[in-house]
Amino acid sequence: MIVDTHCHLADRKFRDDVEAVIARATDAGVAQIISVGAIGPIDCDRLTVEIAERHENVYAVVGVHPHDARDCTPERIAQLRDLASSKKVVAIGESGLDFHYMHSPVAAQESSLRAQLALAAELDLPIVIHCREAERRLVEIVRETGLPPRGGVIHCFTGDSNAAREFLALGFHISFSGIITFKNSAPIREAASLVPDDRVMVETDSPYLAPEPYRGKRNEPAYVTRTLEMLANLRRTNAAVLGAQVIANATRVFKLPPAS
Repeated sequence: MIVDTHCHLADRKFRDDVEAVIARATDAGVAQIISVGAIGPIDCDRLTVEIAERHENVYAVVGVHPHDARDCTPERIAQLRDLASSKKVVAIGESGLDFHYMHSPVAAQESSLRAQLALAAELDLPIVIHCREAERRLVEIVRETGLPPRGGVIHCFTGDSNAAREFLALGFHISFSGIITFKNSAPIREAASLVPDDRVMVETDSPYLAPEPYRGKRNEPAYVTRTLEMLANLRRTNAAVLGAQVIANATRVFKLPPAS
């Protein structure tokens, strides 16, 4: 069994077959799915929570993506607070910094990140972080504000070993996506081998970033097993053993019920 610790079931690419997608994941041995809203308007977060509430093995994360940070107003934070009252919401995010695409100004991204770090601390929830070409600044902000007491996850890690060590020193868990199956991912693969067992996670980030041999196609939670196999090879361990460790880590961070 394995858990997909980060996907986007409310994405429009799943609009016509989300139930079938969840069923295929279950058939593939994915015991639990953590679905993240955050992208676009608050309606995405609402739908994410609705999907989670319909499925026993699906959980929700609500937040404001750094691409949309310009929309992270006090009203939006209040809406997230209300959504987080659902028992199926297990974290705040994905928040963070993206200095690659720069869809929102740096100041807006940093303000949004600080607001969501504060919200996670207030609600006693972990934070899920998106970081693209902004590792140094992210580390500085978290050092200033402190990590929420429940900790956090750097999702879809794309840094190098030095960045991984800094995130680990702050207390983060680190999650790896299908990118580690790509041939040009040597720095990420190197980092994947050094994360301690009790800090490692695995995800699809579906419908994006399908692992090999599905690259270029729509990704979905069932494919997390391929990423798990690659991660296990990089860490020189058995996929079943690593899968059990990831489940234990996700259960602890997100306070999930036992996987079945």
